[in-house]
Amino acid sequence: MDFWRYWVFFDPAWDPLTFDFDRDVAYADTRMSFLTANSPDLRDFQKRNGKLLVYHGWADPVAPPEESIRYYESVSRTMGGYAKLAPFYRLFLAPGMGHCSGGPGPNSFDALGALDQWVTRSVAPDRIIASHSTGGKVDRTRPLCPYPLIARWKGTGNSDDAAEFVCAVPAAPARK
Repeated sequence: MDFWRYWVFFDPAWDPLTFDFDRDVAYADTRMSFLTANSPDLRDFQKRNGKLLVYHGWADPVAPPEESIRYYESVSRTMGGYAKLAPFYRLFLAPGMGHCSGGPGPNSFDALGALDQWVTRSVAPDRIIASHSTGGKVDRTRPLCPYPLIARWKGTGNSDDAAEFVCAVPAAPARK
């Protein structure tokens, strides 16, 4: 509600019961156009040697992670497939992570460091190690893999150790 109260309407007394989907979403799209950068055509960005590293928590209660996937898929279709995106655009999904951090899953990682390595040394991130801590002590690590890959446990070793995982293509759902 605070997004609508303070960002869209600038009215702390705004009442959500007055929300009109058609009117207010159209108004927000106009008023907040700087937040809706959703063109799937990133050719100009790519031509300028831009690098885009996006991460999203699967447990994000604010912005659905499926929206980041939807955008990535849209860019993929526009730009010619996953292989064409890999040199400049990577999406990482963090299991159990909330909005930008927090949550029960590994949610602490150095996305900026990975982006810096990509930009300054041309080392694209093929995985980013994320950790979870309890009481200030790391109790679990996992690799975050570039979408559409997922972290798959090797089946042996400590399942709380990122070294025991590989980035792999997700298994196809079983057919009935």
